[in-house]
Amino acid sequence: MKFMQIAMKHMPEAKALLDEKGIELSMADLQPLLTMLLNVMNDAYELGKQE
Repeated sequence: MKFMQIAMKHMPEAKALLDEKGIELSMADLQPLLTMLLNVMNDAYELGKQE
């Protein structure tokens, strides 16, 4: 859950970058990407714990 809080903290920066590139996405559109990011971060965390 901490990863999601970190991702949400940086979401305005990501949204501004997408807007600058002319890519219009709503927060609802970004939800699947946030879920994927959370999965990646959780997998990386688990990998770090194992090593």
